[in-house]
Amino acid sequence: MELSEEEIVHYYDLYWPLLYYANETLEVLENVKSPKDIEQCSLNDIAKLRSQLFDQPELIDDFIRENPMSLSWQDLEIVANWKNCLKGRFCIVRHLKKYTVFLDAEDPPRAYGVLGLYTPLKELIDSSDLPTFVEAVLLPFENKIVYDGILAPYNIIIGRGISRGFEDQYNEAKMHFGIITALPFHPEKAEPSDAEKLKIYLKNENSREINWEEIGELIHKDPELMALYHQEMGKVYARTYRRRLRDIGIEEGWFAVTEGLIIAGGTTKDEVEKILRDILPAEKRLFVFVFQLKRR
Repeated sequence: MELSEEEIVHYYDLYWPLLYYANETLEVLENVKSPKDIEQCSLNDIAKLRSQLFDQPELIDDFIRENPMSLSWQDLEIVANWKNCLKGRFCIVRHLKKYTVFLDAEDPPRAYGVLGLYTPLKELIDSSDLPTFVEAVLLPFENKIVYDGILAPYNIIIGRGISRGFEDQYNEAKMHFGIITALPFHPEKAEPSDAEKLKIYLKNENSREINWEEIGELIHKDPELMALYHQEMGKVYARTYRRRLRDIGIEEGWFAVTEGLIIAGGTTKDEVEKILRDILPAEKRLFVFVFQLKRR
């Protein structure tokens, strides 16, 4: 969820010189004589400087044209791409294995997979505190998205109802664009397939209620999506049945569920699938989800 040590060093070898160059023009910080001096400034001072820098992207053009640090053309390309930064308020909605997801306020919303720098984002903001609002600058860096090193959290308490709303926005963002992992982003290239839409609509109960008409349209226009619908709903029912089976003393086994009903069970998957072959026509077996109950 963060850049490698080598990537982090490379990032700051470009970022500090750019901020120093901006300060030479904007005169935001005093007593700054070199890029190393920027590194020693407080986060609040750096935040003021970087905010003005990204409000005036022509400074990046000037930096590239003058190239005061004699950077390679590859490094100048990285800096030039920082004109595609995203600056503003985001809602951090979850930490995933590969990145942390930042949700913007666009309509429809967009979700960005963001990497940390020296400290992983999941250590800066605990999962128990999500969702949470932050002020941030997101930058493209070597085909990834990073935040620039400064997060300014908002002291806003997010209730359960609002939290569910962000979950719905997150699912909507994934449906429209997926999770964006590179900048600049071109939304016209990100139209999801009907199968991807259906999976997102079925993700949770609230989403199913909101999108029930769209779900109906999808599954009736494509027989393969009808099978996908039953498989995804089978996963939902399986979560409930695992709890209920344990409640009545069953600790392990294999079970088959369709349309909310368990229709077969056994000690092995092969045993359950044999029962299905005996009791169901082949076309109906496509709608069955087989799951395992494991002993804890």
